[in-house]
Amino acid sequence: MFVLEFLRILFTYLVYIEKPKSYEFGYSVKDAHSGNDYDRKEVSDGNEVRGEYRVQLPDGRTQIVTYHADWQTGFHADVRYEGEARYPEVVHNNHQQGGYNYNAPNYSGSLTGFHGSQQPSTSYGPPGYH
Repeated sequence: MFVLEFLRILFTYLVYIEKPKSYEFGYSVKDAHSGNDYDRKEVSDGNEVRGEYRVQLPDGRTQIVTYHADWQTGFHADVRYEGEARYPEVVHNNHQQGGYNYNAPNYSGSLTGFHGSQQPSTSYGPPGYH
């Protein structure tokens, strides 16, 4: 009798309580001042997850990743790009630096990157979207 009651309770638990939960969510950010432009959407029926996210890359393209995943086959992603890459003009002199506004510190000649009383800078260059 005890075994049958246990099996009935276990069956009830597995069938009614432990069903995979479905959900749907998404968000989007578009900030012209900072250049942030991305969004994400995802939906699940409890067994399979499907979604897509988009990210504006520094070179001007949009990276789009469409994905799906389930317990049997794992995670699968398709990555594609929209737009054409645009690269900053390279400047070859000692006064200006080309690139994506990356002000790399000079670490030559020292294991720590600091020379004598030189302290690291806490400021960054002007925004790169000008």
